Amino acid sequence: MVPIKVLVVDDSAIVRKLLADGLRGTQDIEVVGTAADPFIARDMIVRLEPDVLTLDIEMPRMDGLSFLRRLMVHRPMPVIIISSLTQSGSAATIDALRAGAVAVIPKPGGPYSVGEVTDRLRERIRALRGLAPARLAPAPVVQDDPRPPVSFQHLRCANGVLAIGASTGGPQAIEALLTRLPAETPPVVIVQHMPARFTRAFAKRLDGLCAIRVVEVEGGERLEPGVAYIAPGDRHMLVERQGLVLSTRLTDGPPVHHQRPAVDVLFHSLARLQGLPIVGLLLTGMGQDGADGMVALRSAGAETIAQDEHSCVVFGMPKEAIARGGAAHVATLLRIPALIPECFGRMSRWPAA
Repeated sequence: MVPIKVLVVDDSAIVRKLLADGLRGTQDIEVVGTAADPFIARDMIVRLEPDVLTLDIEMPRMDGLSFLRRLMVHRPMPVIIISSLTQSGSAATIDALRAGAVAVIPKPGGPYSVGEVTDRLRERIRALRGLAPARLAPAPVVQDDPRPPVSFQHLRCANGVLAIGASTGGPQAIEALLTRLPAETPPVVIVQHMPARFTRAFAKRLDGLCAIRVVEVEGGERLEPGVAYIAPGDRHMLVERQGLVLSTRLTDGPPVHHQRPAVDVLFHSLARLQGLPIVGLLLTGMGQDGADGMVALRSAGAETIAQDEHSCVVFGMPKEAIARGGAAHVATLLRIPALIPECFGRMSRWPAA
């Protein structure tokens, strides 16, 4: 197997060495070089032609976000952000994901050991093998959307739930989806594979863009229409019912498929709720998290949608769900928003709240 060529870009010599040393020693990954700033990185990209770039956000001469935006215009390639856990670092990282970066990993230090960081990094690099650069285009800014508006007004799904799972490439896909949903959308629960602290910045950004409210879950929230609830990084999220009330619950259980939060944990919790109209949606992402949960949802009578291969950044999680028979529908990201109320419409037999 031809090794995946990686270029490490970080202004810290210590971090560059830690990441480079951690990635070396495997036959399928080759660190072709390290760069202290974007100007050095630019020349090395031309000369070394790496397949994947790791990029720090806060660097001298040119910040990582500005460099990423230029890179995606002139030479799109998979970029993994290695970011600090500061508030400013988290906000800038969300901007980087929107600009085309495919994943974020916290820098070594604090609660994250060097080994844990490099293990995550290796896993994500391997998932990007063969990725088409055209799929990395940043989320478009649409002034006048020619597509018909999405509406839930005539559907009896006030007590329904829309559940979404995503991983690599998910932040862009979730933004593209949520920004098309109207204020009367049924409650939305979301698991996006993302480290702790970054999910809060992600929710805050989406809240400023969407007609629905978007919040990071703290635990115990009552699900309400017109609100999207994002699982916090490093906590599993479940949905429970007490009488007619649906609410969130967070747990610190072991990772599932190496993930916490895990999509499967959320989906299985919903599948256990009887008599509830549910639409389960599995978006772009590496691995198999959510596939078993989607099978459970479909078996419980839910409508299920998997994002199609063409519109995925990484066709891993949806592919597994489709292969296992969990996806009742397969659709492009552009088609999914209008498909959601159609799916709720098929479940009109459920009583209104």
